[in-house]
Amino acid sequence: MAFLVYALCALTAAACAVLLFLAWRRSRSRMLWWSGVCFAFLTLANIVLVVDFFVLADRALWPLRHGLSLAAVSALLYGLIFEEP
Repeated sequence: MAFLVYALCALTAAACAVLLFLAWRRSRSRMLWWSGVCFAFLTLANIVLVVDFFVLADRALWPLRHGLSLAAVSALLYGLIFEEP
């Protein structure tokens, strides 16, 4: 059951990233771009979480997961601070 929840979280983050990038392509709003980048990193972090818990259970991938999450939050924070007037 946990695998299903984690996989659905990854799919949801991927869907959000795709929708944000499609909206960015239409409007060219920089905030949509940075939000899409954030969700792309969150998608990768969720995929690594599934791999960490269910595929490579004997290896510790938490530094990679946390690094991807930090990159996601950093991208969104950069967009919020520097890109919108």
